[in-house]
Amino acid sequence: MIKPDKLNFLTAGMPLSTGKGGYPRAFEILKEMKLDGLEVEFVHGVRMSDETRALLKQISSEQGFILTSHGPFYINLNSKEEEKVEASVQRIIETVQAAHDFGGYSITYHAAFNMGADKETVYNQVKTQTQKIIAELEREKIDVWVRPETTGKATQWGDYEEIIRLSKEFEQVLPCVDFSHVHARTGGAYNTYDEFCLILDRISKELGQRAIDNFHAHLAGIDYTAKGEKRHLILEESDMNYKDLLKALKSFGVKGALVCESPNIETDTKILRDYYHSL
Repeated sequence: MIKPDKLNFLTAGMPLSTGKGGYPRAFEILKEMKLDGLEVEFVHGVRMSDETRALLKQISSEQGFILTSHGPFYINLNSKEEEKVEASVQRIIETVQAAHDFGGYSITYHAAFNMGADKETVYNQVKTQTQKIIAELEREKIDVWVRPETTGKATQWGDYEEIIRLSKEFEQVLPCVDFSHVHARTGGAYNTYDEFCLILDRISKELGQRAIDNFHAHLAGIDYTAKGEKRHLILEESDMNYKDLLKALKSFGVKGALVCESPNIETDTKILRDYYHSL
């Protein structure tokens, strides 16, 4: 597995200013802006040619970029339809395989919807399907981090405690903490330095230093209601306290990838990177 030596700042997908230039231009922009890499977004399916996988691997290894990937939207390990569960397992495996091919560090995905079931039932279903995913990756000798992401609504499986619990079950599983989702899911809590430290301390104590040294997080401005997340916003147009979050990440010496999902992708990623390095 890739061992990060610092906290890396990644755009969620190619920078907006890439235009039609594709990945070669995207990496040029990242280099110009002194950003550290990007998260490959598999929105509707894991569709990437062998040539593109090879190109990403070459550029990232030669220029020192960190790459992660986000699984497709259509994942629900707790679907009531067995074929949808099987398809979801396959999509996650395909996401990991792609990341392995292009030299990726980590992958993440929204694991499941609760579908009206109680928390323990959903947890056990997610655990059962995760076992299948990890078994296949072990057979294929693929060693990329697999990370269910904290979700933004109570109807979705994945508060940070559930994801920590699942991570304790599997050597290859660690959390992807979307701090904006945690903030939205709790109706506006988890937005102070002490609250951010609470999450990091819990991860450190439950999962050990390796979870702090191999972190994967998401951040954006966020619009939310009492029911949770509505949409991503530009950082400065939201109440997301990103400055205290970055202070907390620095206090804990977090290493890994922080992916910015703001609508103005590279602008906010640059703001985060520059503020962090000013601390």
